[in-house]
Amino acid sequence: MRLTVGQALVRFLSAQYSERDGSRRRFFPGCFGIFGHGNVAGVGQALLEYGGALPFHMARNEQAMVHTAAGYARASDRLATFACTTSIGPGATNMVTGAALATINRLPVLLLPGDVFATRTANPVLQELEDARSYDVSVNDCFKPVSKYWDRVNRPEQLEPALLAAMRVLTDPAETGAVTLALPQDVQAEAHDWPEELFRDRVWRIPRPLPEPAALEEAAALLAGADRPLIVAGGGVVYSGAAAELRALAEATGIPVAETQAGKGSLPWDHPCAAGAIGATGSAAANRLARDADAVLGVGTRYSDFTTASRTLFARPGVRFANLNVARFDAAKHAGTPLVADAREGLRGLLAALGDHSVPDAYRAETRDLAARWNAVTDGAYRLGHTPLPAQTEVIGAVNAAAGPRDIVVCAAGSMPGDLHRLWRAGGPGTYHVEYGYSCMGYEIAGGLGAKLAVLDSADPGREVFVLVGDGSYLMMAQELVTAVAEGVKLIVVLVQNHGFASIGGLSESVGAARFGTRYRDAAGEVLPVDLAANAASLGAAVERAATISDLRSALARARTATTTTLVHIETDPLVPAPDGGAWWDVPVAEVSALDATREARARYDKERMARRRHL
Repeated sequence: MRLTVGQALVRFLSAQYSERDGSRRRFFPGCFGIFGHGNVAGVGQALLEYGGALPFHMARNEQAMVHTAAGYARASDRLATFACTTSIGPGATNMVTGAALATINRLPVLLLPGDVFATRTANPVLQELEDARSYDVSVNDCFKPVSKYWDRVNRPEQLEPALLAAMRVLTDPAETGAVTLALPQDVQAEAHDWPEELFRDRVWRIPRPLPEPAALEEAAALLAGADRPLIVAGGGVVYSGAAAELRALAEATGIPVAETQAGKGSLPWDHPCAAGAIGATGSAAANRLARDADAVLGVGTRYSDFTTASRTLFARPGVRFANLNVARFDAAKHAGTPLVADAREGLRGLLAALGDHSVPDAYRAETRDLAARWNAVTDGAYRLGHTPLPAQTEVIGAVNAAAGPRDIVVCAAGSMPGDLHRLWRAGGPGTYHVEYGYSCMGYEIAGGLGAKLAVLDSADPGREVFVLVGDGSYLMMAQELVTAVAEGVKLIVVLVQNHGFASIGGLSESVGAARFGTRYRDAAGEVLPVDLAANAASLGAAVERAATISDLRSALARARTATTTTLVHIETDPLVPAPDGGAWWDVPVAEVSALDATREARARYDKERMARRRHL
C-alpha cells in the first residue's frame, strides 16, 4: 500500500487497541494538534484524509494539549491516551513541560513534533536550531530526558520499528510515560510502499505480573510480625483497578490505609480502615500512624518527598518496608522487600498469604479514633465562617458537598492540592484527580478537559468534573476553556481569586523571605484591576460570581444543571491557613542572612532536618 509517512502514521494509530481483563478499547481515541509548516502538509494532510479513523481536535496551546492527553490517560487508568502533533520550533518545545509531567506521573502520551528537513536541502529552515557540532541536532533533542522512548524518523523505512517500539512503551505499566517521535517535515510527505499488516487491528494486552512466591512470603511475614503495620496506597492501586482488593485486605487484617496524592480515593474516606492523606500534605491521623509504624506496605507508590515528609515521617527505629509495585525501580526504594507485581494480583496474594491474621482490636480502634478526630477538624475547616472573605477551606467544603460520590475533582498546583489532600472526602477511586508528581501550574483546566473526555467515553458519562484553580494557575493557562467550548465538553471550573501565589507566599514566609514576589500588585502596592471572570466569559464560558460561601453553593447548584462549561469566580483570603497535619517538607533556608526572619527560619530548619532518616 503506497502512502505517505504521515498517512501511514495516522492509519497505524487508528488501529491500536489496549486490552486488560478481557476488556478492549481503542488506545488512541483521537489526536490533538496545532498546525504549522512542520506538520501541516504531512500529519495534517493525513488527518484530513483519514480523520474518520483518528478524529482530530484543535487545541489552543501545545503544552495544554499534552496535559489534556495526560488527564485523559489518568482518568482512563492508563489504558488509552491521545496523540499530540505540532510543528517544529516553539510549537514543539512548548510540549516539553507536558512531556515531563506525563513521564514523572507515569502517564502515557504520544508526542509527534515536526522536525527539520532530513535531507538538509533547505537548511537552515525556519525555526531550525543550528548546532555547529552536528547537523543531526534539533530542538526536539530536548525531549530526550523527559521521554521514556524517543526516536527521529529520518527515513520512511524507520517508521515501522519506531511505531512498534512506541506502543511497547506506552502500554507497559512499569515503563510508560511520554513517547516522542520526531518527524522531519520532508519525510512526513514522502511516499513509501507499506505492508498491509502494519495497518491491521493490533491489540496490546496490558499485563498483570504475578508476585514472586518467595518475595510474597517475605512481605506477608513482615506484616504478620508487625505490631503497628501501615499500608501506603499510591496511584498504582487506582491504575490497577485494585481498590476492591485493597479494601478486602484492610478489612480482613485491620491494617490502616494512608493515601498519597495519586492514591487518594483508594478507600472511601469514611471506611473504618481509612487513615486519610499521608505526608507533608497529609492528615494528623495518617501521619501519627506513620510515625509509629514498625512495618510499611507501599502499594503503587514512588515515595515522593511529600509522601515521606522528606524522609522524616517513618520515624520508628527499625521500621521496615515491603513495596508492591509493577516497577522494580519503585519496589526497591527504602531498602524494602521488593514485591514486583501488579497491585491487584499482589494484594490478592498477600490476603491469601496472611490467612486469618489480624491486628489487635485496640489498633483498629485507634485508627478509627484518629480518623474521627481529623474528620472533626475537617468539619471545622469547612464551616469556618471567615469574614469578610471566605477561607479556601470553606470553598473546598462547598465544592465537596456539591460533588456527587462519583464526580471528579481536578487540581494541580498552589496551596489547593495540599488543602485538598488533607480535607477532600473522596468517594472512591478515580474521583480525586490532583496532579502532584510535577505540580504543574496550568494543568488544571487542560487536565480537567482530558478527564471529562474520558468520562464521556466511559460507561458512566454523566459524572461531573470540578476543576479547582487558583488565579496564578489560571493566568498561566486558561486557553483550553475555548477548546472545551468548541468541543461541547462541560466543565465546572471554580476559580479561587486571592491576587497572588498563596502557596509560595506561605512558603516564602516560612523560610524568612517575607512573601517576596508572590503578590499581584502594582508599583504602589495596590491590587491589580484584573477581572478573570470577565476573561473567562470572553473565552466562551458561562460565568457565575460568588461573594460568599452561600453564593458559591447556589452557583454550584446552577452549574450542575448547566449544559455548557461554567466558571464560578470567588475571592478568598490567602492568609487563612488550612489545618496542619504535623509533617515537614524540606526546603533549604539561607544559611547566613542579615534578616532576623531568615535567621529564625534557618534555626527552625536546622532543628527539623535532624529528623531525616536513611532507611537501609
